[in-house]
Amino acid sequence: MRRVWRDMERVAAGRRAKLGTARVAVKEGRLIRDLEELIAALDRRLPGVEQAGEVAIAQDAAALRAKAIARLAELADAELLKTRH
Repeated sequence: MRRVWRDMERVAAGRRAKLGTARVAVKEGRLIRDLEELIAALDRRLPGVEQAGEVAIAQDAAALRAKAIARLAELADAELLKTRH
């Protein structure tokens, strides 16, 4: 996570950005690699069904994985559009 944070650059959403509204710019190649790493890590994770809260954690992990895959698809579509023009 520290590596990802180092590669980020805060971009002000306005002169007085509200808490939680500041946008973050990340290099696209780094973002793709980090999303792929995240998906791989989530795929390696084995749920411990006997642990309290594990069902919720597994559901959150599945939702995060789906969002990461969707973001990768968006980036791939954007890259495809760039190469056509």
